[in-house]
Amino acid sequence: MDIAAIAAEAAAGRRPVTPETPIPHPRSERADAGDHAFAAIDRMSEALLGQATGGLSPASLALAVFDWSIHLASAPGKRAELAAKAMRKTTRFAAHCFASSLDPATPPCIEPLPDDHRFAAPAWRKPPYSLFAQAFLLQQQWWHNVTRGVPGVKPHHEEVVAFAARQMLDVISPTNLPATNPEVVERTLGTGGANLVRGFQNWLEDVGRTATGQPPRGTEDFVPGRDVAVTPGQVVYRNHLIELIQYAPATETVVAEPVLIVPAWIMKYYILDLSPQNSLIRHLVGRGHTVFCISWRNPDEGDRNLTLDDYRRMGIMAAVDAVTAIVPGRRVHATGYCLGGTLLAIAAAAMARADDDRLASVTLLAAQTDFTEPGELALFIDHSQVHFLQSMMWNRGYLSADQMAGAFQLLRSADLVWSRRVREYLMGERAPMIDLLAWNADATRMPYRMHSEYLERLYLGNELAGGRLMVDGHPAAVQNIRAPIFALGTESDHVAPWRSVYKIHYLSDTEVTFVLTSGGHNAGIVSEPGHARRHFRLALKRAEDPCVGPEEWTAMAEVQEGSWWGAWSDWLKERSAPGPVPPPSFGSGERGYPALGEAPGTYVFQR
Repeated sequence: MDIAAIAAEAAAGRRPVTPETPIPHPRSERADAGDHAFAAIDRMSEALLGQATGGLSPASLALAVFDWSIHLASAPGKRAELAAKAMRKTTRFAAHCFASSLDPATPPCIEPLPDDHRFAAPAWRKPPYSLFAQAFLLQQQWWHNVTRGVPGVKPHHEEVVAFAARQMLDVISPTNLPATNPEVVERTLGTGGANLVRGFQNWLEDVGRTATGQPPRGTEDFVPGRDVAVTPGQVVYRNHLIELIQYAPATETVVAEPVLIVPAWIMKYYILDLSPQNSLIRHLVGRGHTVFCISWRNPDEGDRNLTLDDYRRMGIMAAVDAVTAIVPGRRVHATGYCLGGTLLAIAAAAMARADDDRLASVTLLAAQTDFTEPGELALFIDHSQVHFLQSMMWNRGYLSADQMAGAFQLLRSADLVWSRRVREYLMGERAPMIDLLAWNADATRMPYRMHSEYLERLYLGNELAGGRLMVDGHPAAVQNIRAPIFALGTESDHVAPWRSVYKIHYLSDTEVTFVLTSGGHNAGIVSEPGHARRHFRLALKRAEDPCVGPEEWTAMAEVQEGSWWGAWSDWLKERSAPGPVPPPSFGSGERGYPALGEAPGTYVFQR
């Protein structure tokens, strides 16, 4: 039934709306059916608006701009400072232009930021293109001063305004225009314009694929079960929410305690089982571990009322029950990645409160337990934005993959949006598809109620760190966990910043081994042995040791070259029963967990 019909029936009193129906989140429930009709109108309006804004709340942006502008208008000293800076930058640029006219090799008056590679080509050092770059960089620096340090502005609003200014500047960057980009000009002259023809063809193909719902070109070369996710195994358990995969042993004997991997439900599980050469799961199996992995269902509109606790019960707890039945008498090394790690921390805390000691250890990979500093994604998370997202999810019953992808791309628009468009549409080049990018295009959805609870209770309320998140009538307190913890952060993670991940030290009263590895949220995890330019730091904090800050920790922890995978495998073995044991059989029909089919299962193919 569509939204208008729901609203009409509610208004007529024929469709009473409860928290279980797809109208408002419990916080915005209204008293009777007539009120719910008005709520439906609000939801409809915001859902339609969200289609035009890419899921960003105009009210949230307007509040930020108003806060910034009214405080800037009330700060004559700040305005005078900006005027003086503008005058100095204009003078610097004029002096640079004059010097460049006399000597084209004149050093630049401003350098790009360390992670800005748009002007790295030698052609950007020669006039007139060097002048375009210098003018842009000076303007970018000035706008940074405009949006930062305005007295009285709320920090979140300052970040939002600075982000919006950065997006506008990225649009007008001289790298994005064919006439002001020397690399495009040189390529066009050298090919007689063939690059622009190929770029137009690339654009047409991309538009066509987007319009017809097809994945990006090249993803057809990375099919799960054929090219990726090929580690041998069997599905040994299935419910409405998960399939549990047990992987075949690769050694004659195995470590006694099995490993259970809980990936994030925002992604397909096989980022941990990509190509054979960079599969973390294959690596663990090859080192003698018995590995189980959850493959999450891709929810649809029928799953709109699944809750965060449903994911804990039907996901992690159901998987732990299955693993301990298949490998009886052994505890489990539970491992969670990203959102899966946050959910695992909740489940482990609830198990500890209930005296359930089936976990031998807890591993949290790029997973946050304290959300006071959640990184750049916090730009899109405030009460106005969350309400806006809830309206969009209410419309469909879930948050779609394309809505989530837009936010992630905006965070790195210079690299993920504009640089790609320059390369593919102006230079006429197609970057080869790789397994990690193909996996990234194979996204999943987020159920309405679960994602609302996640945003409100964890991002906005920080209930887990505050000890206010209730599970089975008791607080899920991380302090109750007694199993040793292995926590990993990645140096350039903008989804779960490593300093935020590091806060597990402040919440737990057990042994914590923390690892900081090179790479980002995904590439830092897919960091196989032999990968070039990889390094990591590792240090153990015992329960009785004092806490140190993240900067102290980095100064203390020694840098080790290579992949962290081997160090983690050794850590798991050290916390397992001594001596190897024969590998367990697939599933356990007697205990209700028979083998149901070959890995990677069926849920991974859901669209």
